[in-house]
Amino acid sequence: MSVWRMQAPHRTNSPYKGLHGVEEVSAKMRGVTLDLHTCGVFGAAQHLLAQRAFPAPSGDERLAFVRDRDRVVQSRAFRRLAGKTQVFTSRASDHFRSRLTHTMEVAQVARHVASALGLNEALAETLALVHDIGHPPFGHAGERALDRCLQSHGLRFDHNLHALRIVERFEQRYAGHRGLNLTLGTREGIIKHSRDYTSSAYPELSEYFLDQRPPLEAQIIDLADEIAYLTADLDDGVESGHLEIAHIRDHVAILQRCYDVVESAHPGCAEKYIFHDALQAMQKALTLDLIETTAKNVSKACASSLADIRAYPERMAVFSPQAESERMQEKRYLYDTLYTCSALELEHSKAEEVVTELFEFWVDEPSELPDGYIAEIESDGIARVVADYIAGMTDHFILLQYAEVRRSVRSGRVPMRSIAK
Repeated sequence: MSVWRMQAPHRTNSPYKGLHGVEEVSAKMRGVTLDLHTCGVFGAAQHLLAQRAFPAPSGDERLAFVRDRDRVVQSRAFRRLAGKTQVFTSRASDHFRSRLTHTMEVAQVARHVASALGLNEALAETLALVHDIGHPPFGHAGERALDRCLQSHGLRFDHNLHALRIVERFEQRYAGHRGLNLTLGTREGIIKHSRDYTSSAYPELSEYFLDQRPPLEAQIIDLADEIAYLTADLDDGVESGHLEIAHIRDHVAILQRCYDVVESAHPGCAEKYIFHDALQAMQKALTLDLIETTAKNVSKACASSLADIRAYPERMAVFSPQAESERMQEKRYLYDTLYTCSALELEHSKAEEVVTELFEFWVDEPSELPDGYIAEIESDGIARVVADYIAGMTDHFILLQYAEVRRSVRSGRVPMRSIAK
């Protein structure tokens, strides 16, 4: 019986009955094993992907990907995620997700999926924790503005590739090398978890097996990301007052189905509590669908090793057709009702203005950059260096920089070129 066709029972003591019960309807009963250990990053495959550019210190009993995870969590770039926008730039409520809390929620989902499928949980968790580390301030509005700025110089901004630059170059914490010295497997997952790259377009990435699919541990990250933000953005949307629960129920089928299940278990309960439990049930249903569909795809392809996963022409970690359809329905709903609502559009417009004006100012006045960035101009070019500087900022810090630059322009200390008085 499909996860997506289960009907809410008339009486139950569990708010998740009918969705939660999927665990009892094991995929093994349909001839599909959930244990994909032989397809995961273990054994010889783990040995290959555990390689680093520089030898790791000896005498440390941590596994390679556990060490990567710890280095990511202890990095400055990871800590800065606490000050970067997820959806709401203004932070009108302390309860809204930041880029950091979103990342932690993605890691929860990724660990669940990896554990259920017998994959390398440490690698999956590390990739979840590092997957958004390359995002600039102000969320997608900031990324769009930065990309447009770079396009005028014949360049592009890609947050996956910027994340790679962060872990390889910008995190300077160790005596023996630049960067975090992460494993090959983690670095491959950073750039390939959400999209594919070609050797012809990106020859500098040739060491990352560009003609092959990434391991399943990397493939599940983009979908764990989707599961986390589809749940969180509905929650924050209601918290903000921009979305109404009744309207969501009328337009998001999977949420309506989960809501009915919870409501039948708790008649008369306050709407906000039923909605919360419905969100949790929706997240669980999507997660279990990802687990089951991935296992089915591996079985159908007769894959029994990482080499088989890499050689397959498509990614195997996907949602079922019905789950994918409902995911897209909710994504369209969020775009139409939340991401493009007038209040957020105003925030996005201001964010893009700040990013654009600062980019143009520092391109025109490179001497105003910090010394460490000035030193990189000769090798990387002014446009890329300015983009690197901006991309590393938190929302709060970039606004401080914007105010400081405007004061300098008004005082006449620097000429007015890109910043309006």
